[in-house]
Amino acid sequence: MSALAIENIHKRYGEVETLKGIDIDLQSGEFLVLLGSSGCGKSTLLNIIAGLAEPTGGDIRIGDHSILGAHPKDRDIAMVFQSYALYPNMSVARNIGFGLEMRKVPLAEREKAVTETAKLLQIENLLERKPSQLSGGQRQRVAIGRALVRKPQVFLFDEPLSNLDAKLRMEMRTELKRLHQMLKTTVVYVTHDQIEAMTLATRIAVMRDGRIEQLGTPEEIYDHPATLYVAGFVGSPPMNVLDATVSGERLQITGEDQAVALPARFRGSVSDGQRVKLGTRPEALRLVAGDEAALQFKARIEVVELTGPELVTTARIGTQRLTACLPPRSALTPGEERLFAVDADALHLFDPENGCRLAEG
Repeated sequence: MSALAIENIHKRYGEVETLKGIDIDLQSGEFLVLLGSSGCGKSTLLNIIAGLAEPTGGDIRIGDHSILGAHPKDRDIAMVFQSYALYPNMSVARNIGFGLEMRKVPLAEREKAVTETAKLLQIENLLERKPSQLSGGQRQRVAIGRALVRKPQVFLFDEPLSNLDAKLRMEMRTELKRLHQMLKTTVVYVTHDQIEAMTLATRIAVMRDGRIEQLGTPEEIYDHPATLYVAGFVGSPPMNVLDATVSGERLQITGEDQAVALPARFRGSVSDGQRVKLGTRPEALRLVAGDEAALQFKARIEVVELTGPELVTTARIGTQRLTACLPPRSALTPGEERLFAVDADALHLFDPENGCRLAEG
């Protein structure tokens, strides 16, 4: 039985359809990330699960019970928002335990739950402070503690780390991962940050225009993107995509007198003269050293950026851009032409008309 079942959910606002048939089965203990750009419908879907909005069609089930029409407090869920939404006049301890207080949980039981939760979040020394005396990271821990203390069936997170600086975001990602591994809780997490999605999720639903473009593990999403949109959205820098044409057993780069071998696994799914989009991850590229049996591209270096652990290099193949992530001490000069190598199994082919990945095998 699914911990959370989202069945053919639609949502309309007048003539505008923001959700266009969402189907997801979430098993107990899974960490699902709804990933997408602003306006794709991910927060709308989260609000429907929470009971803050009702769908136009479809069903939401927790366990074997439909929760549509149920009041948010009766859905056995807890939600953490982008804004901390803490009560400024209450102590940390009372903020964490306020939901239990409203449910008339006995004082001794409530205090025990608050203490255990604070210890889990490593904020037990902050229980007597007010929110104004806390840092952003500490406030977010309190907001998470207020959700944890209830021990619901499903946790909902709506971009909870967006207000934190880069260092705190990284620390809180680690903390959320640790908590999930310890508690084995079921989580639905909304973000536009693909790094958060890749590091936290057991599965990712990449959303676009009210639909799911791809649902899979982080490895599946990254290594086998189902569409050009997913290939470009997940990954930093995003996947390189070059226009090419099938020419026998070669891929001719559009506008250039360059071609690479057509990987054998695609030969049954393309035809001679067919236009394709050729994709490769920047980190799959390397500078040619000596005799290489790998596929090769000749490109003119434009920009070289040292990030510390890698050298992000932007080059041009004719009018098309190629980005490569290289070792930090690579010797490159803007304006020079260099050969880049890539292994055949790191190439992806997409249909330029519908953006879908071409079949392999």
